[in-house]
Amino acid sequence: MIRHLMSWTAAAAILGAAARAHAQAAPERAREIGIPLEGTPGPLDAITDVPGVAVGHTTLISGSGRLTVGSGPVRTGVTAVFPRGTGDLAPVFAGWFNLNGNGEMTGTEWIDDYGQLLYPITITNTNSVGTVRDAVIEWGRTRVPGVFNCCLPVVAETWDGDLNDIYGFHVKKEHVFSALAAARPGPVTEGNVGGGTGMQCLGFKGGIGTASRRLAARQGGFTVGVLVQCNFGLRRQLRIAGVPVGQEIQDGRGRVREQGSIIAVIGTDAPLLPHQLRRIARRAALGIGRMGGIAGAGSGDLFVAFSTVETGKADSQGVASVAMLSEERIDPVYEATVQATEEAIINALLAARTMTGANDLTVPALPHERLREVLRKYGRLRR
Repeated sequence: MIRHLMSWTAAAAILGAAARAHAQAAPERAREIGIPLEGTPGPLDAITDVPGVAVGHTTLISGSGRLTVGSGPVRTGVTAVFPRGTGDLAPVFAGWFNLNGNGEMTGTEWIDDYGQLLYPITITNTNSVGTVRDAVIEWGRTRVPGVFNCCLPVVAETWDGDLNDIYGFHVKKEHVFSALAAARPGPVTEGNVGGGTGMQCLGFKGGIGTASRRLAARQGGFTVGVLVQCNFGLRRQLRIAGVPVGQEIQDGRGRVREQGSIIAVIGTDAPLLPHQLRRIARRAALGIGRMGGIAGAGSGDLFVAFSTVETGKADSQGVASVAMLSEERIDPVYEATVQATEEAIINALLAARTMTGANDLTVPALPHERLREVLRKYGRLRR
């Protein structure tokens, strides 16, 4: 009993120290750096500012040194996004867009024809899409209502094979279940986490990032949130707030040709129908363009958008009534999507930390102080 108590006390002390260290190491985000950004964010500046949205991660990091297929090093994971939280799996209206198709997003034929999203969205590495899809279907068998809607989840990917033993297939079903179980509202962990663990972006370490925009009351007061898994672009292309940051910070190596991807998940509480959400999804491309992305031939740039508004219940004659934002009032939602996508990518870059992975490849983090110097040089630092 005494040994057990001592063990528990020691464990609690270790956990407390780890929590304090994590809090002290919390990364600066775009607005804390002083990057001049347009629009008004929600209180968390995250996709979870959209009421009901929940996000969970499973992060897999192990091993170092020479790549041995099946043994590592491992730098990968899974991220899950629930449109209405873990307690409400009723369908939501959705739309999607393919900017460049050198990538995978399952379940899109269902969205094209039925305009609905039924399962939580999951994101992982390229070679784990099948495992994650199977796990989500198994998880949803006793949770997602109705059999007509079964077995067509949205699972998206980006390639982490530079840093990760991607042919070792280290993501297992239990890791997917863990990410789903970990999903919560509130602050979202960014950077080297979940599906973004082994990703690179615009010549620096990439990964998961998120941001949000809240529209003014006269525009409906709606919230738009974006979560990205960013793994695209070259160093020389990187622009932040219009500044050619990648050309100013040239030390270190990076990819010489585009072979990455980006997944964007866009959520909103605006009452939008599937054809409108498809147009919302397209606007993520404009946020990526602001960062310097060109959707190169080797890139998979795939975006999905959903509205958390109820899809409507059928009456006795099978007719459901639904709400739709007027087309004359939709431009602010478009603008919010562009702004939040841009900021989500910046937040991913700022949160990511330098990572060494397979064959001792090291991908550097975007240096915050150097970024400040460059922005100041161009008169684009807000402070």
